[in-house]
Amino acid sequence: MTAETDTTPSTGSCCSPTGSCHDGAADVRIEQSDSVTTVYQVKGMTCGHCEGAVSEEISGIAGVTSVAAVASTGLVTVTSKAPLAEDAVRDAVDEAGYELLGPAA
Repeated sequence: MTAETDTTPSTGSCCSPTGSCHDGAADVRIEQSDSVTTVYQVKGMTCGHCEGAVSEEISGIAGVTSVAAVASTGLVTVTSKAPLAEDAVRDAVDEAGYELLGPAA
């Protein structure tokens, strides 16, 4: 004996009646043109603690939306709402105890 159940799509589901979560109506696109990404070379970072210290100081600069520091390469990627003054980035890196060599080539 088998039982059949009638399943109807839930009206509160994020999925469409076709079972797809992406029929295009709710796709959100973030325009990257609204931000500036700059990669800097920082001297002296050797570990995760160093990465955190540099990231914390740079993220305190007005307009900065994200910071990703990588000790193994010495690269720090900074995304901001507008271009940053290099002096502001240099001051933040100095405050963390490291040396800003400038934008990465």
